[in-house]
Amino acid sequence: MIQEHKVPRHLISLSLGFALLLSGCPSKGPDDALAKVNGYKILRSEVDKVYQRQIAGAPQKPPADQEQALRLELLHQLIDVRLYLQKAEKLGIVATDDEIEARLNQFKAPYTKEEFGRKLQEMSFTEEDFKQELRRNLTIEKLLNKEISSRVVISDADIQAYYNEHKAQFNVIEPQFYLANIFVSSQPNPQSPNPSERTRTDAQAREKVKRVHEELERGADFATLATKASEDPDSARAGGELGATPKSQLNNTDPATRDAIFKLKPGQFSDVISVTNPVTHQAIGYRIVKLNGIEAAGQRDLSDPSVQQLIRNQLRTQREQFLRAAYDEVLHNEGEIRNYYAADILKSTGQK
Repeated sequence: MIQEHKVPRHLISLSLGFALLLSGCPSKGPDDALAKVNGYKILRSEVDKVYQRQIAGAPQKPPADQEQALRLELLHQLIDVRLYLQKAEKLGIVATDDEIEARLNQFKAPYTKEEFGRKLQEMSFTEEDFKQELRRNLTIEKLLNKEISSRVVISDADIQAYYNEHKAQFNVIEPQFYLANIFVSSQPNPQSPNPSERTRTDAQAREKVKRVHEELERGADFATLATKASEDPDSARAGGELGATPKSQLNNTDPATRDAIFKLKPGQFSDVISVTNPVTHQAIGYRIVKLNGIEAAGQRDLSDPSVQQLIRNQLRTQREQFLRAAYDEVLHNEGEIRNYYAADILKSTGQK
């Protein structure tokens, strides 16, 4: 949906990573281990490296209690990752060099060599570190595909039953606009790892979005450019896609964006649109919007392939999540796991 852009705020990522122990909170694990998984020790040095990567670019550290809770949650995640890797090793499942190289090339595709190097630097990765991360992720992906995804079968009868039970869900009460977006902020961002964004001026923002628009006019792929150039992080990761936006919501968005969208035909993109803060009415950046398609109002029938695929995907996701929860529980039951950090938290809390 179309969202009003505000001045970007930097949040600490909750993706896989660890945090440093609080000063004065000693680890009770052997050899300075925070946890042990079937003999594998998760050391403080691993925590330090990944934690620093996670907080890179954050304006400040979280409060102590939040930091401690984050560490504990992330430690749980790493324990799961180690259990997956150990299971994959037992089953002889491993990501090949060719698979890693292919996935690496997918990440590199939207960028020049220099741009990709800067992206790695922003994430505090060397290319070798990044390839090792890909190796772990691909190995786990292959494991879960074999152990979980391959067991899920969605039949035509399943799809029919779901449609019959949720028919109202497929009654579109008003036209839906499928949009994509490239946003460039005109505000300086002192916390950005990109030097050009720390002292950003309106003129620089206009120049950047102008270059993007010129590339689109020369035939560049919108999704690729959005991934590469958009400063709206949520949509940029999805190639700029904003999903379905009801017509009534477009009527309530800023007039410049609304009027530009209503002039577009599916497949077309707008001119550069000025974006203002809805509260202060001050200009905060520029956007280019693409109309990917319009879905008419009315009951969508099961004969529609997109309806069938939507139901299939939803049923598959539900069943995979259910099996994944059971699979994780079995791995924990079969494993020998010691979480020394959790024990430290409990002990120190009891002493207060």
